[in-house]
Amino acid sequence: MQCPKCQASQVKVLDSRPADENRAIRRRRQCQVCGHRFTTYERVESLPLLVIKRDGTREEFSRDKLLRGIVRSCEKRPVSMNQMQEIVNAIEADIREAAKTEVSSTDIGEEVMARLPKVDEAAYIRYASVYRRFEDSTVFLQEIERLRQKQSEE
Repeated sequence: MQCPKCQASQVKVLDSRPADENRAIRRRRQCQVCGHRFTTYERVESLPLLVIKRDGTREEFSRDKLLRGIVRSCEKRPVSMNQMQEIVNAIEADIREAAKTEVSSTDIGEEVMARLPKVDEAAYIRYASVYRRFEDSTVFLQEIERLRQKQSEE
């Protein structure tokens, strides 16, 4: 393991504990050269999962890419990083439990769209505006109305 700050390889583990509902191990580490502290996660390596994008191309599923999209939609909102990571964990677990080796980006987007309103409605609207490619204010208002209808049904 290398320190992300100084790239030294003299790193010690300070703390280890289960994470992600026992599907990973979280390790707190400290560089013995510069003193920088950082966290790493160990996960079981599984079969590569390919995402079929809208244009038909395929790329490997990236937890980080999914998390970045959710983080962008939750910027300046009262949503913790833990809540965002839980969404990513749940989506990845659902996909892997289905035992598929390929999944469409549309399916992933719909999973995010199903979970975000429960966490933060404004973040949901932000995500939807990019995911559904809102062209004008009418589409934006239709999405807000759809969200209101879902809430009244629940």
